Order: sequence, then C-alpha cells, then structure tokens
Amino acid sequence: MGSLTETQIDHTVHPRVNSADPVPPRPRPATPAHILRDDADALAVAKTLAEDFAQGAALRDREGLLPLRELDLYSQSGIWSLLVPAAYGGPGLSHATLAKVISIVATGDPALAQIAQNHLAILSLVDLDATEAQKKMVFDWALRGLRFGNAFSETGGKTVGDFQTRIVFEDDSAIVNGEKFYTTGALLSHIVPIVAIGEAGAYIAFADRDTPGLTITNNWSSFGQRTTASGSVKIENLRLPRERAVLLRDTSVTTSVQGPVSQIIQAAIDAGIARAAIEDTIKFVKTQSRPWVDSGKESAGEDPYTIAAIGDLKIRLHAAEALLEIAGRAIDTGYHTPSLHNVSEATIKTGEAKVLTTQIAIEATNKLFELAGTRSTLGQYGLDRHWRNARVHTLHDPVRWKFFHVGNYYLNGTHPPRHPWN
Repeated sequence: MGSLTETQIDHTVHPRVNSADPVPPRPRPATPAHILRDDADALAVAKTLAEDFAQGAALRDREGLLPLRELDLYSQSGIWSLLVPAAYGGPGLSHATLAKVISIVATGDPALAQIAQNHLAILSLVDLDATEAQKKMVFDWALRGLRFGNAFSETGGKTVGDFQTRIVFEDDSAIVNGEKFYTTGALLSHIVPIVAIGEAGAYIAFADRDTPGLTITNNWSSFGQRTTASGSVKIENLRLPRERAVLLRDTSVTTSVQGPVSQIIQAAIDAGIARAAIEDTIKFVKTQSRPWVDSGKESAGEDPYTIAAIGDLKIRLHAAEALLEIAGRAIDTGYHTPSLHNVSEATIKTGEAKVLTTQIAIEATNKLFELAGTRSTLGQYGLDRHWRNARVHTLHDPVRWKFFHVGNYYLNGTHPPRHPWN
C-alpha cells in the first residue's frame, strides 16, 4: 500500500472511508493468528508492524483509504490476543506490555492502533465478567484471528453512559434493537459486540458481522483518525443465541480494572502519535528546514532554541511513557488482586498517564510546525495528520476530569469512579 500513488488507487480494492459504497464483511482468516511467546516477541512484532504501517499512513489519511491489508496483518500478528489468559491458550501478557505494544503500533499509524482498541478492551471485559463457557467461546474466536468491532457508544442519550439499545430474551435467543455511533472497527470486523440494556442489567451481545438486522454504515467524517471507519451501526430485531449475551457486572458497585484497561490503550495511542510527530520533526529539521536568519547557524539543527525545544519534547514524552509503564503495572496488580485500593491505584495511575500523553500529543504535534517551519505545512508531506489525529483522539474522554479525580484521591482519599471512561 505504501507504494501506491493517487493515480494507481483502485477504490474497489482500496475502499474509502465516509463513502456511500457498501463494504462487504471481511473474509475470516484461513489460519489461526500467531500466539505471542513473550514480551520480547510482542515488542518485536509491534516494531515490524509499525514500520510497515508507517509507509502508507500519509496516503491512507489523505485519500481516506481503509487499511484492509494492514488490518489483516495486524489481527494475525498475535497482538489482538495478547490479553487472552494462558489458561485459555493465549499468551496472557501484562498490561504494561500491552501499553508499550499499542504505543509502538500507533507510532506507525494511530488509526490502526485504535481499530484494535475495542477488541482488546472487550477481551478484558469477557475475562472479568463472562461465564466459563462464554470465556472459552470468545477467547477461541480471538485466537483464531477473528476481529471484534464495537457497537457501544450512542449519540441520543443525556450522557455517554445513557444507553437506549435494548436486549430481550425469548427461549434460547436474544433479540437486540438500537442504534450506535463511534463504532470503531465494526465495519471491518468479523464479530460485532453490542452493548444493550436488559432487565438484569447491561449485556454485551456478540453478533456475526453478517447477521440479519445488523446494518453498518461507513459514515465516519471526522478530520482526524480518518481511517478508523468509526461510523454507525443500526440494530433491528437482531437475533442471536442466548449464550452470546454476556451479562456485565455493575462496575460502580464491584471492583475491576475494566476502566483502566480501556483507558491505558487510549493513552498509549496518544503516546504513539506524539512519538511519531517528534520523529518527523527531527527528520524534517535535519533535512528540509532552513536556519533562522538571526541564528547565525549553518543548519536548522544547530539553532539553540530548536535544540532546547526538541529536548523538552523528548523529556515530556519519556515522562509520559514512564507513567504508562507505572500504570500498566498498577493494572496488573489490580487485575490479580482486585481490592478497592488496588483498583483505585490502577485508575489513578492510568489517569495520570492519560494527562501526560494527552499533553505531549498536542504539544508535539503543534511544535512540529513551529520548529520545522512553513515548508512543513505543504500537503506533499502530510504532516498535518499528526495534529489532526492528536486533536481528535485525545477527545475520547475529557482530560480535565483526570486532574479532578487524581487530586480528589490524593487530597481527600476519594476513590475515583469506575466506568469505561475513567
């Protein structure tokens, strides 16, 4: 994909985002996905993928091309089953490794990293809430290389947690009705997990991508993270086997690391955006930028103010990465010993990491143009995608509330809320 030019693009093979053209369900993999051996294998695989994804990232962003080849490589790489416990045949790697791996992939293309986000968070949900039979079913799907999309968020409720989608049960069947938006990954998935409300509480219902009553619209039109295909899903009298509906625990009254797991993936994506922006800034300054006339220097890379700014960005990035590591270890502790203290520590440490990754993502993508100069804004370089991606992705949940919950925890001993956005 990286070698394509605009005149070579066949949109029947490389469909666009936000297009009225239907995108048929993706074929299921012919072979099981790779199973990661250990942390080193996971990091090596992530680096190889990131290098591949980076080659066509600017073109895919500019043309709005869905990353079909890249997504198949990604979901067969083993990273998508990283959280499957060893007892079920998976690698059962740590959440700290998860954060590192996702940030590396996001350096290559944060849209691809985001497409996997809900799949990974759903595996964590299943691990925490599902019955033994449901765990075996869902984990087996993941190990076979099946991709989960998401039909979670809605736009019509008073708040992000106000769900209108409903599920009812008839004999051995579950029937779901509702509408969803921000459905990252659903368009290109094999299975669409749908969050719906029933008499007993909230459920996540796993529907095959081609199930009758499931309509996925490719209408994601944001100016950033353009190739995530985070469009909409309509569910009309969708019927599926009852055992595919997992009853979710109420996290407000039980302790689990569900929220921090979802959040650390989001934070890791922002760290990857920042890292890519800083790397491109350094490359551009060294190869394309001119020294400022007042500097008296022969090259832009010798400008003392530019040097200091790069140092500042690197320090902030490394601080954010260090907090991601700390947060990942805290989530590991909360996962194995889910006490109120441990889960709150995981939530707070992850919130701290989210603050720093948000700040460095926005700062680094702004500084890119200031340091690289006017030439760096030309369309041929596609560097504006970094700022657009950072600005859009960091909006997933308001970082201003992270400051409040962190401060309230340390000052007043108030445990933070437990939900997927915290």
